[in-house]
Amino acid sequence: MAEKKYESKDIVVLDGLDAVRLRPGMYIGTTSARGYHHILWEIVDNAIDEISNGYGDTIKITLNKDGSATVEDNGRGIPVDIHPTMKKSGVEVVYTTLHAGGKFNAENYKFSGGLHGVGASVTNALSKWCKVTVNKDGKQYFIEFHSYADEKGKVHSGVPVAPLKCVGESKTTGTTVTFLPDERVFGKQQFSFDTIIRRAKELAFLNKGLKISVESKITGEKQDFHYEGGISDFVTYLVEGKNALFKQPLYFHAANKIVDLEVAFISTDSYTENTFSYVNNIPTTEGGMHEIGFKSAFTKVFNDYARQNNLLKEKELSLMGEDFREGLVTIINVKMNNVQFEGQTKTKLGNPEARVEVEALSSQELGKLLDDKKNSNYAEIIIDKAKQAAKVRLAAKKAKELTRAKNNAENFNLVGKLAASTSRDREKSELFIVEGDSAGGSAKQGRDRKYQAILPLRGKPLNAEKKRIDQVLANEEIRTIISALDTGFGEDFDLSSLRYNKVIILSDADQDGAHIRAILLTFFYRYMKELITDGHVFIGLPPLYKVYKKDYEKYVYSDAELPAAVASAGKGYMIQRYKGLGEMNPEQLWETTMDPENRTLIQVTIEDGAVAERMITTLMGDDIEERKAYIQEHANFDREDTFMRDYKKLDA
Repeated sequence: MAEKKYESKDIVVLDGLDAVRLRPGMYIGTTSARGYHHILWEIVDNAIDEISNGYGDTIKITLNKDGSATVEDNGRGIPVDIHPTMKKSGVEVVYTTLHAGGKFNAENYKFSGGLHGVGASVTNALSKWCKVTVNKDGKQYFIEFHSYADEKGKVHSGVPVAPLKCVGESKTTGTTVTFLPDERVFGKQQFSFDTIIRRAKELAFLNKGLKISVESKITGEKQDFHYEGGISDFVTYLVEGKNALFKQPLYFHAANKIVDLEVAFISTDSYTENTFSYVNNIPTTEGGMHEIGFKSAFTKVFNDYARQNNLLKEKELSLMGEDFREGLVTIINVKMNNVQFEGQTKTKLGNPEARVEVEALSSQELGKLLDDKKNSNYAEIIIDKAKQAAKVRLAAKKAKELTRAKNNAENFNLVGKLAASTSRDREKSELFIVEGDSAGGSAKQGRDRKYQAILPLRGKPLNAEKKRIDQVLANEEIRTIISALDTGFGEDFDLSSLRYNKVIILSDADQDGAHIRAILLTFFYRYMKELITDGHVFIGLPPLYKVYKKDYEKYVYSDAELPAAVASAGKGYMIQRYKGLGEMNPEQLWETTMDPENRTLIQVTIEDGAVAERMITTLMGDDIEERKAYIQEHANFDREDTFMRDYKKLDA
């Protein structure tokens, strides 16, 4: 085969914003619902950046009947004068040029979540049209952009209809942006009011005094958020449903030339730590240097206080950080310039200086809090709980060592339970955690033995939300899962040791099955969170019905799909209702639920750690009344399986 010449003429130069439309995933991650909302957050983040830097206090988000969204703020307004080198208005530059913005200059924005100057331009590039109104210096200005296909079918992205023009006088300042996401990029989607209000509430907590409203002109719904207590109110909100050991959170705020830091925390009687951190209003779900700095300071300050006040005897070992943080709910809110996030998803802070500065400020401010006599009771509560946690930790360590020893003795916990796969290729290997011996037997017979391992559950695992770590370890089903995954758990969790790329929960489509899924997901969230955040946890979706007759067979996975299947079958059809996985023979289970070519899996993700925390506390915690209220408000009783409604189906 002749070698194809690669010459300069083969290099494609994309004009303006065309690169964004050609490869939208590079800029917004995905064109699914998450990406669809991402282009809204880009505009909201610009408004938040104004407010975070002291300009304005109000943001209004409106979902319009035509499918567009409007974001209005009362900040300074985007610059409208002519750019010295681009020779067009600042507004046009911001909306048509990648990597253009005022956030590269610390004099304009000390803190910014929009770091790369691509936000507004990306939203414009992926919209059918975008309209921008700027109120500034006593005038009102307007510009409109649109994306269109020329006679050759080439799409031109975010092109200004005309230059920015002054359209009147104005007594206010700020920017209003209205845009319609382009169906040519996203297909037929719409904005989710629930998704937007969750993020709006979070932003209101993180920005003390911010007034943010969300209104849907489609449904008439409207919600307003405003929290004068800021992150202290956030912590109070997160511990609703838990038994808090303080009347109110402890809080401090401090700043230097590098970072602006505020922290709020409260101790509860639960057994797991919950730390939620943010940098310039962006959730850092994977933590980073700021979390490390705070945790180091917290451990040292409380150990020192315990020694100085004789709460730890001279011969007693110092307590570990995990002991002090057991049951602690903490919000760490950092603002800083020149932020370096690890990865494109902005979920982990990489700035080394953040660790040093946050540790120094936290040590200073925590010391002040503990020196205040009115907080001495709080300090004693945390230290007393930490001492109890240390005892449990040592007991759990012995249990872990015992479990490890048993595992080394021919995998004691798994003998007779796990049907292992034969391949050592982790990327292709899957573990099915299956409800019941009957379904487990069918799965073992029907599986692809090379890549699919089966672990039947012979009883319900323990609800990890309500038990100490030593009690969780005592549960045989939990120990079996830990052994099968081979990752360890809790502080010892090591994702690199995971044996399977996919961990698939396979349970019946009934209340018991939903409960088992919830219990397993709670355990993974509390003790193996990285398993979820790294995308390894899935839920298998078995069929509810089989519609069949001679020469026709159709498996149906929801009640909503049943009428169409019946209509396709025509006269003389029969319906089989599957009440459980055990009713399927191995061939049916393979064909409908396990075959990678035909099955449907639901990937479990955590888009918002604080929301996930609140939901698990509500659904799996001790507050029965709150759980009842949540179910009454959110459950969809028209469906067999309400658990599925919050997760996105994907073919895998």
